[in-house]
Amino acid sequence: MVAFAGRSGSETTPQQRFKRLLELPPSAKLVYRVLEDDAPLTQRQVREDALLPARTTRDALTKLKEQDLVEERLYVPDARKRLYAPLPVARPDDATG
Repeated sequence: MVAFAGRSGSETTPQQRFKRLLELPPSAKLVYRVLEDDAPLTQRQVREDALLPARTTRDALTKLKEQDLVEERLYVPDARKRLYAPLPVARPDDATG
């Protein structure tokens, strides 16, 4: 298991992230769902699980990173690769408090 500790500067709530996720294209939503199921994954693993072309997967991950919906870390076995993991999202009506 890989730990994604030390999140820097992310002050958004899961509800805010959910709203941003809704505004993204379907490919980004699919990539997010794949990451929710099996994270952390490399870009290649995401591409294979989502059955998307490499360029579409790259674009989706870029959009997710820009919207602070995924976290990117170094993949230790191969420093040229990165691992991706989703940040939690929650529907606004799912608030527990």
